[in-house]
Amino acid sequence: MDRQDRPVTDTDPTAGTPSSPPVATGGDAAAPEPKRSRAGRDLPAAIAVGGSLGVGVILVLVFIPKVWIGVVAVSLAVAMWEVIKRLRAGGYDVGVIPLLVGGQAIMWTSWPYGTNGALVSFVATVLVAMIWKLLSQGVTDPPVNYLRDLAVTVLVLAWLPLLASFAIMMVLQSHGWARVLTLMIVVVCSDIGGYAAGVLFGRHPMVPAISPKKSWEGMAGSLVFGTVGAVLVVTYLVDAHWWIGLVLGPVLVVCATLGDLVESQVKRDLGIKDMGTLLPGHGGIMDRLDSILPCAFVVWAILGALL
Repeated sequence: MDRQDRPVTDTDPTAGTPSSPPVATGGDAAAPEPKRSRAGRDLPAAIAVGGSLGVGVILVLVFIPKVWIGVVAVSLAVAMWEVIKRLRAGGYDVGVIPLLVGGQAIMWTSWPYGTNGALVSFVATVLVAMIWKLLSQGVTDPPVNYLRDLAVTVLVLAWLPLLASFAIMMVLQSHGWARVLTLMIVVVCSDIGGYAAGVLFGRHPMVPAISPKKSWEGMAGSLVFGTVGAVLVVTYLVDAHWWIGLVLGPVLVVCATLGDLVESQVKRDLGIKDMGTLLPGHGGIMDRLDSILPCAFVVWAILGALL
């Protein structure tokens, strides 16, 4: 979700080489390319997909909130498959079955058993992954890159399903639908504010070694939009004290930005631009969840402590 874009040439080696302009043949004009943002995205497609997803999330949370559990589980299954494919293509021999099955167990057990269920399933999946990798070459040959591949497996389990389980547990709390909407709305406000301020005013790179297009001006825009959004949502949607939004907003903005940077570095290590191609203008499911997943834990923790 790289949205804090600066109007500079992208020097990111993972961004790919710009394609040559189309050449007309046989007297026919070349088809116009989709309008792209300065982030290199198909802007109309990105807006259409983002808007559709947003409306769908709102309808589910307001009218059938428990369906949210299934939405999270299915979305994370797709996101995990995207990450697993990219990791295996990059030479990491992670266990597909332990990750997919264990990831679902972590999320679904958080429904009836809360944090205890998620933690027990997480630990059990890690143990299974340890044995799975240990015996991956059979009993006659030692495993290859045992520590490296196992460490990546544990990272994926903690990064995706464990963090996602907090979004499930949150919807089961009092006014849970409003808490989840708070998460989604504040992250979107941060995203929009960072993108607008970055494109209009971005001059000073924030972390050029990780994400060349992120700027401090974009970060400031995220803080303003995200904090204002948090205050309004907490006051009028969650029906809580406004100052809780004043606390929640900046923390979520920083968390969302760091989550975005973490995925950017993972993709840089793998030499890719996007985790997937399922969502036009956005990339894959994981490319939309990178900042939401860590923020799910933050919203669950802060609102759980202050409400």
